[in-house]
Amino acid sequence: MTRNLTAIIQAEDGGFVALCPQLDVCSQGDTVEQARANLQEALELFFETAPSDEVARRRGSHVVMQKSEPAGTITVPVPDHVELRRGTLRSIIRQSGLEKAEFETD
Repeated sequence: MTRNLTAIIQAEDGGFVALCPQLDVCSQGDTVEQARANLQEALELFFETAPSDEVARRRGSHVVMQKSEPAGTITVPVPDHVELRRGTLRSIIRQSGLEKAEFETD
């Protein structure tokens, strides 16, 4: 089975830390490639050994979106739905600290 998951890889203490925020599984490596490969292996082991209710609990109904800015990291939980209601989208934009104008098209 193929799964599309997010990997966040950041430099830390002379190496790299890789995190899958949807499942809260992480790993590390000396290079970006090694950290990614180690995370992939950790995720494969998680899916092989975790009870199905644990997988469902960790997947949850939201995805955590993050963006690094010079002033810090913006973190916003976003419902993992096919379609968002207009009010929900407004709330996400407000929580992100971004201006509504950044989403408007000409």
